[in-house]
Amino acid sequence: MSPNSWAGVGAVFPNVEVRHLHAVIALGEELNFTKAALRLHLTQSALSRQITEIEKQLRFRLFTRDNRRVVRVELTDAGQVFVAEARSSVLHMERAFHLARTAHDGADNVLTIGHSHEADQAWISDLLAVRLPLYPKLAIRLISQFSIELVRSVLAGEMNLALVTAPPEDSQIEASPFVLTPLYAALPEGHAAAQKEQLVLQDLAKDEWILFARRVHPVVHDAIMDATRREGIAPKHAHDIITPQEAIHLVSEHVGVAILTKPTALGCRAEGVVVKPLSDESLCFKTCVIMRKDDDSRLANEFARSFLRKYAYQRRPPKPIELSPSARVVTMKKAGGPERR
Repeated sequence: MSPNSWAGVGAVFPNVEVRHLHAVIALGEELNFTKAALRLHLTQSALSRQITEIEKQLRFRLFTRDNRRVVRVELTDAGQVFVAEARSSVLHMERAFHLARTAHDGADNVLTIGHSHEADQAWISDLLAVRLPLYPKLAIRLISQFSIELVRSVLAGEMNLALVTAPPEDSQIEASPFVLTPLYAALPEGHAAAQKEQLVLQDLAKDEWILFARRVHPVVHDAIMDATRREGIAPKHAHDIITPQEAIHLVSEHVGVAILTKPTALGCRAEGVVVKPLSDESLCFKTCVIMRKDDDSRLANEFARSFLRKYAYQRRPPKPIELSPSARVVTMKKAGGPERR
């Protein structure tokens, strides 16, 4: 048996290897041969060959294909079950390797923390500023990934925790929100809505839209699409991008308008581009610290609590403002009430 074989399936199907599982998972999530092949750094023919090999081993179809050789596919019922179980098994295997390596290296005081490409740099600074008296020599290792990859890495034990905007629901994940992250629109300064303080999606209905690809931010992407359906908008969604710099550049070239998260929109500026907040409350998302629910590491949990305390005030309702005596006098005068002496 190949050393790359997956123990569970490999016991029954000896030629099924981890690469086959990664191929099925990628295609099952993208439902598009071209996109899945790019994600795996394979040619489309190589990916197709791997899918054919595993289906031959399993003796049933995981995907339905169009006879006209189009790149899109659909999961069969068996395929949906297989992808979910394969994803879980690969995560557990990767976690086992990672935990074993960590134990071997004796890396007790190293925390691996993930964040998305568009994370606010202030969040990263606050991570690096955390000090734990019991761990004076604590080292932080930062990794940037797409949001869905961050969740997988935390589940696999490759990361201790991660900062994720709108993390997908998962029973194995503990998500603790620390800030609200609204969406902003980036548009040319000559746009008809450029002078408005806040925008609604209807202001962008006639434009071509520039959005993060769904695999970058599936929850945010789907929320935007749901909002367009509620508003009866048929957006000219023509441009998928990976980085905020791509989006801002396309806007500066008058290709369309971009919808981005707040840190991204405000952190990437270009001449001739204005950034305005969207007023739709459904397009405001919780950014969370995520950890595995079964992670009993004292170090990781103390670090997460210390970081969250920095943002505690943003999760509470605002306190009433206490006026000084002189300020109360001025306020009473403006209200027409008696002066307090």
